[in-house]
Amino acid sequence: STMTSAKRRIRMSPMAQVACVSLLIASASAFAGPRVASYGTGSWLVASRVRMAEFDYDVAIIGAGVGGHGAALHARSKGLKVVVFTGGDAGGTCVNRGCVPSKALLAASGRVRDMRDDAHLKALGITVNGLVDYDRQAIADHANNLAARVKVNLVGSLVALGVDMIEAKGALVEGGQKVQCVGESRVVTAKDIIIATGSIPFVPRGIEIDGKTVFTSDGALKLEWVPEWVAIIGSGYIGLEFSDVYTALGSEVTFIEALDRIMPTFDTQIAQVSQRMLIRPRAIDSRVGVFAAKVTPGIPGEKPVRIEMIDAVTKELKEVLEVDACMVATGRVPYTESLGLEKAGVETDRGFVMTNDFMQVLAKKDGELVPNLYCIGDCNGKMMLAHAASAQGISAIENIVGHAHKVNHLAIPAACFTHPEIAFVGMDEAAAKKQAKEHDFELGVGMGNFRANSKALAEGEGEGVAKVLFNKKSRQVLGVHIVGMHAADLIQECANAIELGTTIDQLAMITHTHPTLSEVLDEAFKSAVGRTAH
Repeated sequence: STMTSAKRRIRMSPMAQVACVSLLIASASAFAGPRVASYGTGSWLVASRVRMAEFDYDVAIIGAGVGGHGAALHARSKGLKVVVFTGGDAGGTCVNRGCVPSKALLAASGRVRDMRDDAHLKALGITVNGLVDYDRQAIADHANNLAARVKVNLVGSLVALGVDMIEAKGALVEGGQKVQCVGESRVVTAKDIIIATGSIPFVPRGIEIDGKTVFTSDGALKLEWVPEWVAIIGSGYIGLEFSDVYTALGSEVTFIEALDRIMPTFDTQIAQVSQRMLIRPRAIDSRVGVFAAKVTPGIPGEKPVRIEMIDAVTKELKEVLEVDACMVATGRVPYTESLGLEKAGVETDRGFVMTNDFMQVLAKKDGELVPNLYCIGDCNGKMMLAHAASAQGISAIENIVGHAHKVNHLAIPAACFTHPEIAFVGMDEAAAKKQAKEHDFELGVGMGNFRANSKALAEGEGEGVAKVLFNKKSRQVLGVHIVGMHAADLIQECANAIELGTTIDQLAMITHTHPTLSEVLDEAFKSAVGRTAH
């Protein structure tokens, strides 16, 4: 019988079991109300089964970084049949050349810094006898091994859920709903396609990369050597984190920044506090308002790297710097090589694929929709963070199955994993003041300090602040900025508040565990409403 055959198929195929469970859940929830109005009559799952006769897959994802991974996981939870084109780079930038290995370097170098800080240790009653040394290759291996382990876990999680993996790069095919394996004749069809190809380091004109003495973050993560003096072009997240690593391991660092102050993308007040904690006490100096117009590689131990700097305004030669190495941390650009966007009728804007708020691809900026094509992550330029890419991937799948969804990017936090950390969510004070003026409301500010926090003082980490910005009329939180111990973990509470619309008055009434670092935020929330934390 048909039922008997179905049972046999379920026993034979684990993936079929997943699909069956999804069907039962979908059927049950249909009684609670309509699931997807946009697909007309019948449930979305029934429509999916019908169209699977027309396509190889429900969803094809080009790219297997954090964004593509998040999209694939969510697609399987919706019962979709999924294929992922990894391009031989499962895990993408975050796992292989970004978030994951850089945190390993920061963790190891941070231990070295802590154990060499005699004054800090003495205050805690600790004395280290003898030289605190490190094994450079062992630290590099720690980063590489962590990346490899996370990559294996990422691939395993997809395979376990029945996601098909294709090692080739994927390219769009004219006519849509098809993806060709680059360099091969194989073509797969899919009802919907998601572009998740990420980004690569941006290298300005005039800078010659040799991978040894002049390199991007990709090269720096290999930690092939520790230069005595390294120039870092750019003082954003990437530059700051590597300044933390290099100075902890004994290097001197010079920042070269085109804008008129270092850390230009951070809230001004937080940048000032951060400089007092992360820059001035360390072997770091800076050149601001200048471009590195020409960078010529050197030879380690024999010939220095030559950096010609010009004034950012007049373009006149201002200084020539000779250093042991130069790291280029000038941001990232979307990676769309061999993607075949032109065949889909897509024009990029500064390299970025334009999308609407539903992650649907536009033919050009403010142009028409390209049917059944989505783009997530760094490639669309909305917010170039790994977890933002994952959120966008989940959102794209929600929209694919007919559940209209938009990502609230103002509720997505960001963090810089220096020692101590910097984190923020929402607007900085300049942007909040501008919005207050445009929408006729008064901006409120609340402050919390690590120096008044028992846990921070117990750790000997009393430096740092938390700043809360809010709308005095609506009482909504507009932004939160933290610099201090474990700021990257503390910021999540604030991101949740913005996402859920929790008011500053409600936050001020929430009980925080004592003694914990979270009480720094409790002080900031209470300060915002005119109260004092104990």
